[in-house]
Order: sequence, then structure tokens, then C-alpha cells
Amino acid sequence: MERFKKYLFKNFEAILVFVVLVSAAFGTYFFKDLSIVLNFYYLPVLVGAYLLGRRSGLLTAILSILLVIVFATIYPARFFTHNTLLQDIGRLSSWAGFLILASITVGSLYEMNKRQLYDLQNAYVGILEILSKYLESTDRYTKGHSVRVSELAMEIAIAMELNRTDVENIRVAGLLHDIGKVEVSGEILRKAANLTTEERDQIDKHAEKGAMILSSVGSVLKEVVPIVMAHHEYFSSNENFKNDTIKERETPIGARILAVADSFDAMTTDRPYRKGMPPWQAREQIMVNAGKQFDPQVVEAFKRVLDKKLETI
Repeated sequence: MERFKKYLFKNFEAILVFVVLVSAAFGTYFFKDLSIVLNFYYLPVLVGAYLLGRRSGLLTAILSILLVIVFATIYPARFFTHNTLLQDIGRLSSWAGFLILASITVGSLYEMNKRQLYDLQNAYVGILEILSKYLESTDRYTKGHSVRVSELAMEIAIAMELNRTDVENIRVAGLLHDIGKVEVSGEILRKAANLTTEERDQIDKHAEKGAMILSSVGSVLKEVVPIVMAHHEYFSSNENFKNDTIKERETPIGARILAVADSFDAMTTDRPYRKGMPPWQAREQIMVNAGKQFDPQVVEAFKRVLDKKLETI
């Protein structure tokens, strides 16, 4: 059931287009007025082009035209009602032409807006990445941490066969997951001795602060914000959440992936107060905590990615 829900959520737009197209086909069967019947097919075409782009809109338009041809073959009296066959064919041809033109126009506008949003997102990410690198430059022990976490998280997401949009959001979240530390004193971040309760509280809040910083840029990074906010939350199994299943559902898969990538890099990086673990040892630590601190499915994908990396060393 949960897998069905995920599939439904992941393919909601395509399913919606299909439902509207089927509804238009039913309308073709029940309505005898040809003008009403043909106008029905603009709905799935426009919905497909608006939600999924030019290619999907065009494919929906072609499928709509094929459906009308099938119905015209089965019920010719409904489609060929004028004095001459040429007039009827001309009317259907002009309808088909406008249908295709509408799909291309709306789809092109959708892709243009999507491209502009992507460029704007890249601009914001670039600026925030500069801030992140500035933060790392103040602490040689964390230099390159965000880039490494981002790359590993992206590879785990690909291994889990997530869609391209989710993979990109996880990559960006990896680059920016520590952006909230810009509001934490550099002295605290570099401190080798044990932290006070107040200092630990400041560091613990960096995920929340980072989410607030990313939220301030508007809707451009809205998919990244929940990942950054939750990347330090522990995963808990269904058994531990029998009375509170909502919390688990609210932890995005991107945050669970980022938690593994972030922890692995933290374990294998030298710090002022300890030496970094070898990769194989950090791998074992993460596997031991699968189902406790980390999502078991994420850990399994992480294991495949890391084993492949270790084979090339």
C-alpha cells in the first residue's frame, strides 16, 4: 500500500492527464454534439503541456487525434454530418491542427518558465555555495566537507533510482546543509575541547538556521529546505512509531540520504580532537546503526556505492 502511494505521488501529473484523457474519451461516446466532443480533448492536452512540458503535451494531442479517428471510424454519423465529406474532413483537420499548436505553445511556455526557474535556482545556489565555502575556509578540518557530502548523497540517490529532480535537490541540499553554521561563532566550530551546553545548543540549531536562510530566497529552493532542516534527525523503524507514524513520514528521503553521507564524511575526516576513521570502519559503524539512526534502505544503497569506490582504490 505504501509503495502504491509513493507511485501515485511520484506520477500524479501523468495519472491526472490520463484520467482527463479517458474522461474526454467517455465524453466522445456519450455526447452527440461534435463541437462539444472535440473541445473535450483540449483539456488533457493543455493539462499535459502545462504540467509535463511540450513533449508530453504533443503526445497527448496525437493520442487524442487517434482516439477521435477511432471513434469517427466506429460512429461515422456523429462526425460526418455536413453536405460534403470534404467539409467534414476540413473541420476535423483544422481541429487537429489547433490541438497540436495548443500543445506546443503551452508546453513551450512551461519549459521556458522551468528553464528560467532553473537558472535562478543555480544563481542562488552559487551565492549560497560561496558562503558555505567561506565558512569552510575558516576551519581547515571541514574544508571540502560540503562538496564531498553532496557528491556522496547524489550517488546514493542515483543508486536508489530516485528521479532526476529529487537527485538534484539532494545534491544541492548536500552543498548547503551546513549553511546555518554561518551564524555560529568560528571559535566554537574550531574548538577542540568539550563544548559547553550553550555552545552545543548553537551547533545543534545550525540545521534549523540553515533552513531559515534557504527559506528567505523564496520558492526557488523550497524543495531543498525540508532536506536541510531534517538532515540531523534520526531514522526510526515502524515498530518504534506505532503510535506516531506521522513523524517518520515527515522525514524526507533526501534528509535520510544526507544523514548517512554527512555522518560518513564526518567520521572519516580528521578533527582537532580526534583522528578520522578509515572508510571501512566508518562503513561498519553506519551499517551497525541501520534501522536505528539511519534508514536501512539508504544504508544498503550507501554500501553499494562505497564498495564500488573502495574497489577502485
